[in-house]
Amino acid sequence: MGWLSAGEAYEVSLIEGRVVARSAARRGSGRPLKSLPKVLRDHPEVDRLRQLTEWLDRHTVACRARVDSWMVSSVPVPTVLLARVWPDPAWQEALRDLVVLGDDPAVPGFLRDVSTDGLLGVVDLDGESRRLSAETVRLPHPVLLPYLADLREFALELNLTQRVDQLLRTVWPKPAQVGERATEVSDFRGAKLGSRSALVARATSLGCQVSGSVVTCRVHEAGRTVEATAWLDGDYWSDWTMGGLSWRLRDGRQLPLPEVGPVAWSEGIRMAAALTGGQPADAEKGA
Repeated sequence: MGWLSAGEAYEVSLIEGRVVARSAARRGSGRPLKSLPKVLRDHPEVDRLRQLTEWLDRHTVACRARVDSWMVSSVPVPTVLLARVWPDPAWQEALRDLVVLGDDPAVPGFLRDVSTDGLLGVVDLDGESRRLSAETVRLPHPVLLPYLADLREFALELNLTQRVDQLLRTVWPKPAQVGERATEVSDFRGAKLGSRSALVARATSLGCQVSGSVVTCRVHEAGRTVEATAWLDGDYWSDWTMGGLSWRLRDGRQLPLPEVGPVAWSEGIRMAAALTGGQPADAEKGA
């Protein structure tokens, strides 16, 4: 952004998310000062820039959260929407280098650019730059991605950085065989979780919700909303331990394990593993 006058002696601006000042004198070098002069710390223009910085930080977090929700639920996103938000640096940072799928679900590509008319510039697994023309695209959850290992290796070769955790997200494929009538995973039951404050902080960092003695992770999959639900044991004066892990629909109906989809399963186990430090309570059971 440009420089704003802050009195007769200084000008202020935002550079890389930080409020900086420079001398307004003609003989000044025009370079930003190493630190903000004391006389400017309570100046109205500096205060407005600080408020703008805080808003930009919240906007960046909100953009990443929205893109993460698209990815976790693998919802179709209109390309015209991507074209509209792409010029915004916060949206662009959240979307760039994510793997997208167009009309052909077998041909993934890394998103590098979006034109004003909705054409997506991608790099495919052959290293070729391509243009995708589709009404909608998906930002698939990694458990659904074809060639996931190849995509991870290729991303490392190209030194691509994803701001939204897609390729490096831990995935937990659903076992081929689960109990036909089972409704709960008990692998993590009894695992120690620490204090409630530590538990809430850990769950929030994962994008999960904590209410009373329940931690939930919501996923939209196959046209329905599924909540992975971790039940907890403890109180406000003692450390908490993990109970069972189950999945339910929005109306509260608990799903038998065979009916849990691959994304809901992966996200539920990921939540439980992260809350318990990645280890089941009984190492012989596995996760």
